[in-house]
Amino acid sequence: MGGKKFAVLLCAEDTEFVKKTYGGYFGVYLTMLAEEGEAWDLYRVVCGEFPEDDEIESYDGFVISGSSRDAHGTDAWICRLLSLLQKLDSIKKKVLGICFGHQILSRALGGKTGRAITGWDIGIRTVHLSSSSKALSTLKIPALLSIYEIHRDEVWELPPKAELIAWSDKTGVEMFKYGDHMMGIQGHPEYTKDILLNLIDHLAKLEYILDSETEELKAKVEACEPDREAWKRVCRSFLKGEL
Repeated sequence: MGGKKFAVLLCAEDTEFVKKTYGGYFGVYLTMLAEEGEAWDLYRVVCGEFPEDDEIESYDGFVISGSSRDAHGTDAWICRLLSLLQKLDSIKKKVLGICFGHQILSRALGGKTGRAITGWDIGIRTVHLSSSSKALSTLKIPALLSIYEIHRDEVWELPPKAELIAWSDKTGVEMFKYGDHMMGIQGHPEYTKDILLNLIDHLAKLEYILDSETEELKAKVEACEPDREAWKRVCRSFLKGEL
């Protein structure tokens, strides 16, 4: 018997910093999720690389990454990804969506996404976890968890039958579950501090944020740590059938 097999659907181009430091975002996800005996594959869906239909069944689960693109967009690869996610839903494959992945997963299942009314969320955010969620209660996770965030889009409306399992004072849908096989997380449980600081500098260069904001954001990020181990437990437990 072989070990479990997973795939990362990469929706972002690797930055030079992430390539140099972690071997690309695929390496970042492996650090958080991969365990001994498992096989992990990479599909750069942002570049048009998708698993073939006859390959899909061989996977135990999929992870959809973050992206600088809009989940409400109409790029060809986004439309193709929506179709793939609907197919994965129909055969009840495990899918974990992160940030853009969370938004596109919601859209594929019938939810609505768009620009956040309150603007960018960048830094560390405290997330409130639902006390009524059976999924989370089995892990004995604290009611409040902090997580890195860097996004300006959000889920406006959940898909029918989806369960809201986390929210914050900034974002109404921080986390949702759909059946036992699909889950989205708005924040970035996989990020390290240096990745987030590098992305803040990148946004400043693109003039998405002001220089005056940049230093303040970076100081706040430097000052505290997110609950990375707890988020790792949540993600691994969900993806591998224990949640």
